[in-house]
Amino acid sequence: MLRLFGSQRRHCSDLTRRDWMHVGGLGMLGVSLAEAERLKAFAEGDAQPDGVGFGSAKSCILLLPYGSPPQHETFDPKPLAPKEVRGVHLPISTALPGTHFCEGLPKVAGIADRLTVVRSMTHPYPLHCTAYVTSGIPDYTPALETRPRDRKHWPFIGSIVDYLDERRAGSISDFPRNVAMPWKMNSRGGEAASVQAGPYAAFLGRAYDPVLTDFPHQGTKEIIKQRPYGTKHAVQDPYAGCSPDARFDMAGVKTEAGISLDRLNSRRSLLQQFGEQRSHLDGHPAIDSYDRHQQLAWSLVSSEKVQRALDVQAEAPQLREWYGMNLFGQSCLLARRMVEAGSRFVTVFWDEYAYLNTDWDTHWNQTHRLNGWLLPGFDSAFSALILDLEDRGLLDETLVVWMSEHGRTPKFNSNAGRDHWSRVYSLCLAGAGIPRGRIVGSSDDLGGDVKDTPISPKDILATIFHLLGIDPRTHVPNQLAQPMPVAGTGKVRFELL
Repeated sequence: MLRLFGSQRRHCSDLTRRDWMHVGGLGMLGVSLAEAERLKAFAEGDAQPDGVGFGSAKSCILLLPYGSPPQHETFDPKPLAPKEVRGVHLPISTALPGTHFCEGLPKVAGIADRLTVVRSMTHPYPLHCTAYVTSGIPDYTPALETRPRDRKHWPFIGSIVDYLDERRAGSISDFPRNVAMPWKMNSRGGEAASVQAGPYAAFLGRAYDPVLTDFPHQGTKEIIKQRPYGTKHAVQDPYAGCSPDARFDMAGVKTEAGISLDRLNSRRSLLQQFGEQRSHLDGHPAIDSYDRHQQLAWSLVSSEKVQRALDVQAEAPQLREWYGMNLFGQSCLLARRMVEAGSRFVTVFWDEYAYLNTDWDTHWNQTHRLNGWLLPGFDSAFSALILDLEDRGLLDETLVVWMSEHGRTPKFNSNAGRDHWSRVYSLCLAGAGIPRGRIVGSSDDLGGDVKDTPISPKDILATIFHLLGIDPRTHVPNQLAQPMPVAGTGKVRFELL
């Protein structure tokens, strides 16, 4: 059985004579020795004060646009910059006085008073580093980007949440805690070798990978996509439009037509009999992982609750149109349904489709993509998700995070696109424990470097853990039973609480 390691805390023996004098003075204010020690640790960055947003979120919806949106054409327009920086999109006013977003996001601008926007995200890796920004791994290389099962990877945040929750509860949930949609990331972008690192459980074992949905349908709208080096193709991209009849499934979970529950139960009984014959292997990590896979697969096959949650067709047509009749919009709607049904951590990928270097990876023809389907799709789905959660009384207990791997370059390249840029970019949060109507940090006049309040992806992870009621100083064991911090070097950012 894997063990959970806790981080070490300081003891009062570390206090200096001057600290003891401070304690004496604090006692007059009703502050105990233990409280003084916690305050000292917090001041030195080793602890967080109790109660400030801790555990505010029952669940989290992570929206991850793979490829990375440009900060200039989303949350951080630069209207006074030269044209080669600002682009063709104009800024528009928002519901937050004095704050402007890109004109391609009028609906999101209308809910700015419900959001916290960070304009000073930064890290040193301008790569498709989904695994870096969603795990505690301390550094990254291009080689790791293309090896999702490399032993150097650290667990995806949703896998950590699932692992810790299961140990707290002492059992597997009857509804998947950690879900990702619409399909396995990068599995529809072309060559099989294109599958990238990211949403995997790493040293926790594959049993803690996110439970995947599937969306086996083409789109209803033909769009032109440009591959690297100029080749153009017409593509039925579901992110540009999908049929109301298109359905989500659980990936790899299929039952034979007409099979009865009694027959399924008979098969389960047979599997249990086989299990009894290998009882001598209990406790082996591979067997524990297999058991969890088997139990979870059975719950997915036999659970009417799971099938009901997947059925977005049960929603009113007007609501579905509100989210947007496209894959990202319907995925956001499904994420809300999953949270309602009991999922703890839901990830929605806006993935590449048909070819690499497409959609949000805007190295080529950025304006065409933004105006055609990217900005309209994000604008409708994100604003609808926030307002729908609010209308249902769920926003105060659901954390919503729009986060990418990096940003885009301040200047356009020769292909009318922006390349990778991680020195500064933006993200957006809303919901449980997040202040309404706040802008955190800023970039310089070109949107190329942090001007103030640099925040790292590891800080965002630590803050998400904190809001979910998980101490970000918690450690989990790697393959060698060494304690690894769940948020890496990240610290809770109280500017976001």
